[in-house]
Amino acid sequence: MKQIEELYNTYFHDVYLYIRALSHSDDIAEEITQDTFFRAMKSIDRFKGDCDIRVWLCQIAKNTFYTRCRQQARFSGDGIPETATDERISIEDAVADQEQAVRIHQILHGMDEPYKEVFTLRVFGELSFRQIGALFSKTESWARVTFHRAKLKMIDELEEQK
Repeated sequence: MKQIEELYNTYFHDVYLYIRALSHSDDIAEEITQDTFFRAMKSIDRFKGDCDIRVWLCQIAKNTFYTRCRQQARFSGDGIPETATDERISIEDAVADQEQAVRIHQILHGMDEPYKEVFTLRVFGELSFRQIGALFSKTESWARVTFHRAKLKMIDELEEQK
């Protein structure tokens, strides 16, 4: 129990910011973060230690958030949009646009690791390249290059979907 309390105190803010970036809502971020630590407490014995604990917690949070989104979409009847704007795509601008955000998440879901995780941590988790590199036990430059490659893959996929 002390281990979970220590994890909570150490990583609550990071997980909260990550989900806040995904949801754009303080209330949802608070709720998902609380649920994340509850789920982590139930499954801490399954944590293998092959990644940083922060990455593991953010993965739980992301899965919890996406599950919530799917459930809300099912109950609200909202579908996934089928068209995008015809302008050249900027990742930063596209994330602000809800329709493009859905497309980005779809592409991101199919992206290979580590590109998927690096992109998610940078764009949605708002982590620095130094922090991302540290999470993967790599250099800041590695994180920068990996993010750049992920961003190029994302842009290519978005351009193909036009």
